[in-house]
Amino acid sequence: MKVRSVILKGLTGIAGLAILLLAVGWLVFVPSAQEPGYEFVKAWGGKGTAPGEFNDPTGLAVAGNELFVADSRNGRIQVFDLDGSFKRSFGQPGDGPGDLGRPMNLTIHDGTLYVPEYFNDRIQVFGLDGTSRRIIGRKGDGRGEFDAPGGVAVALNGDLYVADFYNHRVQQLRPDGSFVRQWGATGDPGSGAGAFIYPTDAALGEGGQLIVADGYADRVQVFGPEGGFSHKWGGPFAMNIFGPFNGWFTTVTSVAIGPEGNVFVADFYNDRVQKFAPDGTFLTAFGETGTGPGEIRHAMAVAVAEDGSVFVADFLNNRIQKWRPKR
Repeated sequence: MKVRSVILKGLTGIAGLAILLLAVGWLVFVPSAQEPGYEFVKAWGGKGTAPGEFNDPTGLAVAGNELFVADSRNGRIQVFDLDGSFKRSFGQPGDGPGDLGRPMNLTIHDGTLYVPEYFNDRIQVFGLDGTSRRIIGRKGDGRGEFDAPGGVAVALNGDLYVADFYNHRVQQLRPDGSFVRQWGATGDPGSGAGAFIYPTDAALGEGGQLIVADGYADRVQVFGPEGGFSHKWGGPFAMNIFGPFNGWFTTVTSVAIGPEGNVFVADFYNDRVQKFAPDGTFLTAFGETGTGPGEIRHAMAVAVAEDGSVFVADFLNNRIQKWRPKR
């Protein structure tokens, strides 16, 4: 009996230590929300080809009181007011000027729309009225070439920062497409700092920080204005560990900067959007799996309006959702 008692005490001690370690790990790696969150406002869309319908919405951008949506399989951009009323559309499937081959994450800068084309391996630049202005890049793995670009950020001087998906890199280009530099080794995926696994989008934060959606590495990476690695977040040590917990991701497909400089991240397979401070501090999350109001089947893209409203491309439900901060 004494031996059994000693063994039981030992096991209890080990179990207690394991529970303590798990609790500590949870507190360290699963942060609590710092803000009250967001509430669902409305949704619009449905699968189809008519105005206001979608076939795989993949990108969003806001300009003033208009929302631009990349309607990828329909090869077009649809434009709505911020309440979801259809205004106009442009583009059709193809590879000529004005045509679109699976448009992805959209960016608007200085009255100009930048459209990465996943199938056409290029960035096409449009006026907001839908006029094609120029085409940047072509298929390849050389400087200024792309293999399925997924997103683009545009600096004040017009430089482009392109998430080059299959090339596992981010390129910086001049407005005319000439190469400046890159982050990541071409064709060589990795989970270390400064390496990427299928990057999907890019954004520029306050102070010129480059923020990259490191898609299948399940994290966000940030680089300083001079190009050096700054910090990263997403799961334990941001080392390609995915999951459904606060601050973790299961494939990152889009990043957007809010009016206060916070970072909104489309967490694709977790069917939600997460919000972070610029340093990676988790603030809140919203969305859950489903087809009902406020439910999402793969959060593909996110955009934020000046009033703080957040728009989400609800990929498999073929619709757009609008959210606002809880009052």
